Amino acid sequence: MEAKAMTPVSPEKVATPELKGERVPLGSALYNRIVEFLYEEAALLDQIRLQEWGARLAPDLIYTAPLRETRPMDQLNSSFVRTVQHFHDDWRSVMGRIMRLTGTKSAWAEDPPSRTRRLITNVMVAKTAKPDEFSVTSYLLITRSRFNSPEYDLISAERRDVLRQDGESFKLARREIIVDQAVIGTPNFAIFL
Repeated sequence: MEAKAMTPVSPEKVATPELKGERVPLGSALYNRIVEFLYEEAALLDQIRLQEWGARLAPDLIYTAPLRETRPMDQLNSSFVRTVQHFHDDWRSVMGRIMRLTGTKSAWAEDPPSRTRRLITNVMVAKTAKPDEFSVTSYLLITRSRFNSPEYDLISAERRDVLRQDGESFKLARREIIVDQAVIGTPNFAIFL
């Protein structure tokens, strides 16, 4: 039997079902600006600079985390339950959470605040039908420690974002967080993912 040579597939044509459209090449100026935006966002959240982070959110923001169920291989596409979510926020509710965490003494779940480190990897960017919006998929790993405990939580997820051009930077217009765990091992989601 003769082996057939594989035809290489152009990276612009490879896309996950969530990342459709013409890919933005890795290392391009646009790609680098988007990755820099994500890194800066992670730093703002880790440093609990929530009001600065809030300024990077679009006024029509949708911020969600659907429930995950463990399903057999032939039902893998239905393992995300979007009718039941860990949270389903818009700009107003996110800004309310920010205000509660930074401007009141009633945010017991985060007083004292968690110590977090967000690691962002596997960033893929594609153009959308709107010339000023980009579809961005990234992987997220958060370490979270609380109080004086030697233990820490690990939260891993895939984030599916829509970033909108805003001058020289971007605004986060959509974020869907697909948490890898079906049973969350952290006591609450009082932090932003």
